[in-house]
Amino acid sequence: MNVVCKYLLLLLCALSIGCKVKAQQFSTHAVKRGETLYSIARQYQVSPQELLKYNKEVDPDGTLRPNTILVIPGRAGNTVLNRPTVSDPDSTAREQVTFRTHRVRRKETLFSITQRYQVSEEEVKRYNPDLYSRPLQRGMVLRIPQFSESYREAEALEELLTTYTVQAKETRWSIAHKYGITIDSLLQLNPGLPRSTSYLAEGQELQVPRLPGSGIEKQESQVYRSYTVPPRKTLFSLSQEFGISREEIIRLNPEILERGNLQEGMKLRLPEKKADTTAVNASNYIFYEVKPKQTEFSLTRKLGIGYPELRALNPELATGLKAGMVLKLPRDRAEGLEVKNALVIDEFDLRDSIDTGNRPRLLVLFPFRLDRLDLSDPEKTQERIRNNNALKYSLGLYSGFLVALDSVADMGISVEVKTFDTQLSANRVRNLLLQEDLENLSAIVGPLEPNSIREVAARASELDVPVIAPVPINGEFPLQNIFHTYTEEAELRRRMLDYMKEQVTDQNILVISDQAHREVESEILEAFPAAELVPLREEEENISLDREAFMEALSEERENWVFLETDNYRIASSVSSILNSANTEETRVRMFTTNRGRAFDHKELSATHLANLRFTFPSVYRDVSPSSFTRRYRERFGGEPDRYAVRGFDLGMDLLLRLAYKLDLFEAADQIGATRYSGNTFNYIKKLQSGYYNTASYILMYDGLQIREIQGP
Repeated sequence: MNVVCKYLLLLLCALSIGCKVKAQQFSTHAVKRGETLYSIARQYQVSPQELLKYNKEVDPDGTLRPNTILVIPGRAGNTVLNRPTVSDPDSTAREQVTFRTHRVRRKETLFSITQRYQVSEEEVKRYNPDLYSRPLQRGMVLRIPQFSESYREAEALEELLTTYTVQAKETRWSIAHKYGITIDSLLQLNPGLPRSTSYLAEGQELQVPRLPGSGIEKQESQVYRSYTVPPRKTLFSLSQEFGISREEIIRLNPEILERGNLQEGMKLRLPEKKADTTAVNASNYIFYEVKPKQTEFSLTRKLGIGYPELRALNPELATGLKAGMVLKLPRDRAEGLEVKNALVIDEFDLRDSIDTGNRPRLLVLFPFRLDRLDLSDPEKTQERIRNNNALKYSLGLYSGFLVALDSVADMGISVEVKTFDTQLSANRVRNLLLQEDLENLSAIVGPLEPNSIREVAARASELDVPVIAPVPINGEFPLQNIFHTYTEEAELRRRMLDYMKEQVTDQNILVISDQAHREVESEILEAFPAAELVPLREEEENISLDREAFMEALSEERENWVFLETDNYRIASSVSSILNSANTEETRVRMFTTNRGRAFDHKELSATHLANLRFTFPSVYRDVSPSSFTRRYRERFGGEPDRYAVRGFDLGMDLLLRLAYKLDLFEAADQIGATRYSGNTFNYIKKLQSGYYNTASYILMYDGLQIREIQGP
């Protein structure tokens, strides 16, 4: 397939529009004593499998604990539980409350009326305000409310919840652990929590289940242990140790009364001591979410901690290890573990962790410039594609993205995609935003223009929809829903300097930089105080290396490591040529940079010189070796993928697999560490008051005429 046919096919694909689907609605249900998974499923007209899908902490073969908060997937026609307000009881509850009239008879009391109709006195007064100021009298006509079952369930749920105020340094993980629920349950109880960040503000109020001692107790099976009474132990000291009263100890162990008092050697039945949750926060603990099919052995091996110690920190483990549990670990045990936002990150292949029940919905906005192409003239179309960088980049990205869609389809992942041509027009982007329903999208990919990205992200942020920026964007973007997929120059520089610090022993370090890179020069000198500057000679129309100063700075006894910092390809070509000529058996020279940029990709640079100097640099991209992607690309488009196509494939695979793992991309970014694909790697870190930034990169080196990875993400 020739190049023109290939791109014409892509342009037609770009016009394809996916079908619309109805948004999934959710409610919650507090388990009552005696209820089962199947009875609850029947009550809400859903299958037990659907309940298990949204409540992964539930053991399908176990008994449901009373007051467990379950997430209930909605069905068409299901009512949303709304509570009426006292100020206007009819306005929010017309479907939830019906009324009947009652004429007060002689000797009737308000209590007898409430008993007859199974309502409370407060509920009768709420709908008959006169009763607040005057007594009940014979002949009065009262409105008696009759509440629907869903209203009563909402009322019961409200009584089971309480308001919690977030303390300093607390995280979602620590609060979920404190109240014995999963992150998903916490989010369902607090739908106002933003999905675009995992941070909580001090003083923020959350809805959580009531704990014992706060009114309605969170009933669950108490775990007991056997305890042998040591010498000189008293009932008072025992009650202090286990945090229960002396009366409770005697109730659990009546033999104490039978034998007259507590005696050494007695075998007592005492409750397992509760963990102190008052100090659970990100400053002294890290947290780990138990994964499905995890065993005690695999868990302790991963976390590097013995199971007895883990159980002492997490007494709920006494009832068994279950998926979805949030376990705490002392922060000083974090060595060797990858931790993001106080959560231990698992190293796993996303391909092994997908949920085919997740169905991502994407909107793709690329400037294909169909308004400027004459598709009836293949030669003219080919010429325009070749000379238009935006079009070439868009088509390359999209071709790789289409191969990613094919790949995830083979895994059983169904994706709905709408693709639009932005025509490189800000006005067209605005019109598309007005026409499209963004509320139920999993993510928006694009556009490619920084100003349009800002506009799309601002609109999408109102709906907590993530926006994927496929290209590097500079400047301040204080929007928390943008995913910056290109690693920033400052992060690449930091990565390279950290790598160099690990490698440097006694080398002679030299720094060459142009006027535009003085700040970078300062950072290098700060990292390596013994480094020596070699000046560039800046003449009217020429900038060149001061060869005499350079030769004096070279060492014959030690290897010379030279940093070259420039975006000027003429400087890069000239300096690399001089360094190569100085690189002999007697004087060894290597060249480095903290940011390769376009200067080192220019055709004027000699690849042989770079190879001789073992040129080393950080990069967001590595060369692609033959793989299933390249084979699939050849089959579909009849040619080799360029760098843009590789980027589109990797970006698409990472996005689609994260969404197949968890439809909430913000949560997926918090819970997943570094990922790597054909030529690109991703590891998103949330910045305060800003979006998610990719921090992953490679350290690459010229090895002969090949570029080899010498340090991965």
